Amino acid sequence: MIDKDFIPKIDLSSLVINGATSPQSFDTIKEIKKACEDVGFFTVINHGIPNTSVEKIHSNCKKFFSLPLKKKLTFSPNKWNKKSDTLYRGYFPRTVNGKEGLDIGDPLLTTSMKELTQKEKFEVNHDMSLIDGEWQLNVNDYYDKVFSLGIILFRALICCISDNIELADIAFQRPKTFSTLRFNYYPKQDKPVEISSQDGVALGCETHVDSGIMTILYQDKKGGLQVQNRNNLQWYDVPHDPGSLVINSGLALQFLTNDYFKATNHRVLINKEERISIPFFFEPSYDFDLNPKYLGITDKPIHEINNYEIFLTQSLRKFTEYDRNI
Repeated sequence: MIDKDFIPKIDLSSLVINGATSPQSFDTIKEIKKACEDVGFFTVINHGIPNTSVEKIHSNCKKFFSLPLKKKLTFSPNKWNKKSDTLYRGYFPRTVNGKEGLDIGDPLLTTSMKELTQKEKFEVNHDMSLIDGEWQLNVNDYYDKVFSLGIILFRALICCISDNIELADIAFQRPKTFSTLRFNYYPKQDKPVEISSQDGVALGCETHVDSGIMTILYQDKKGGLQVQNRNNLQWYDVPHDPGSLVINSGLALQFLTNDYFKATNHRVLINKEERISIPFFFEPSYDFDLNPKYLGITDKPIHEINNYEIFLTQSLRKFTEYDRNI
């Protein structure tokens, strides 16, 4: 369903320039609060990430997926490449759930960081320099900028509930976070990944909520992303707006806020033509507890309190592409 007013559009310029605690950001934070309470999705403009950075990361994405399958599989976890010593990061083929993906972790993580790399899911990214000499520069630039945007938005969300603004820096310490930059490629699909049990619509990506605190998404003009209205359960198209990014709240934010901000169901319609999307899953440090008390919430916790590493392991079980002993 097309309703241009259902997904709020928020101008972040005052927040990016002045910060979450500035009186000049008060109205913007009110808009973010209302969007998260009512919809769980909104688009942002004047978000501080230059178009050149977005264009370069989009170019990286297109170059990678244009490689021969045999080459792409060399960057796969062990499930699809038995010579690989990784389980979590890397490429997964379209045979998994109808789309191809490449999961990229924090570029700051290096092999010398033994305390982290010995832990599950902390895997150094593959060397892509042979694909493109500019690859790593583009990834580093975009990852830095989108992570910084995540911090700005998380501080704004904290201000909706609490004055514990320092929580953002405690919860998100690079490279201890599980934050993931993903390249998604949806080929032209002849058969759906799922038929919606609600309305019988053919889907190219199953109905789900995201695991992290929030997702910051670039989507190309092909569109296809839909959001479910929590009240009437109808589905609404997320508009493509050049220069904007799509933000949605995730399950970790729901747990941390004791259901004050809820994760929202979304899905992608079957693709009649090729589609690219680049989500950034903004996820906290592995040892950060999703405890509502950090936000001054004294009600009895609705969810079991775990650190993010345990929470993520449990949450990933619902995603087919992570069915690989992680």
